[in-house]
Amino acid sequence: MNSRFLSSPRTAAIVGCPFSGGQPKAGVDEGPIHLVEAGLIDQLKDLGWAVTFDGHHQFEENNNLDDPPIGKLKNPRTVSRVTRSVADVISGHAKAGILPVTLGGDHSLAMGTISGTLEAYPNACVVWVDAHADINTIETTASGNIHGMPVSFLLGVGSKEKEFDWIKPALKPERLVYIGLRDVEAGEKKILRENNIKAYSMHEVDKYGIGKVVEMALDYVNPNRDLPVHLSFDVDALDPSVAPSTGTPVRGGLTFREGHYICEAIHETGLLVALDLVEVNPSLSEAADVKKTVAVGCSLVRAALGETLL
Repeated sequence: MNSRFLSSPRTAAIVGCPFSGGQPKAGVDEGPIHLVEAGLIDQLKDLGWAVTFDGHHQFEENNNLDDPPIGKLKNPRTVSRVTRSVADVISGHAKAGILPVTLGGDHSLAMGTISGTLEAYPNACVVWVDAHADINTIETTASGNIHGMPVSFLLGVGSKEKEFDWIKPALKPERLVYIGLRDVEAGEKKILRENNIKAYSMHEVDKYGIGKVVEMALDYVNPNRDLPVHLSFDVDALDPSVAPSTGTPVRGGLTFREGHYICEAIHETGLLVALDLVEVNPSLSEAADVKKTVAVGCSLVRAALGETLL
């Protein structure tokens, strides 16, 4: 599959982001390390990609030991500094025609990855695959965990602390579509309605089937199939029976095949310019479940980069 936007030869840059500051559970910072150690780089090379990987990004200078809350927001300075540095990395790869594959870490990283994509491709659209909308604002968040807030920052919805002034509200509501939602807070539902944001929950997946849902999602966000696509995939979009080793599992999620179909269909458009695979947490399950979740994570990345069943 030829890409509309990537340079030749096709090159993927693995951006390992072992970061957990956007949420309270230890271990999600180990997800990228496990994914790489599982052989992801060689797997992508076997698909015909040139792959660059300069080691996992180090965030020691941004440690959150001295990062008191600002209002409700937990670790705000840490999250801001890390995501800003990630944005610079993603933007650099994207402007060079390279496909950045960001391995998280928690989903607050999307503030950086999507900001970087939009810096290189201002008209890019975002397909957000997740059990959660991650669109809480400072006003609506109950926990203060920023991994539940990145979309509101990217859209410019709600108030924003000055620590995050670097984030441009460059993502437009009509350029965002959700797939797989099933655990959405009341304040988030209100934000989705008020901003006319298109979301296909598990209800629509059950009603129409994943093939029709992906088609409808792309018809909405990318009707002429001519815009770059940023795919941000949280493994908790999958049912916990498929990907148990994640921080906020919710029953009733996507099956193994439904998750992979989304990735396969995005690849088939030839429009993918950036991919996030986040929230693999190897510390929260038995060894067998960790191995299972890591294997699924690698498989999703391969599907998004062109692996097919036949």
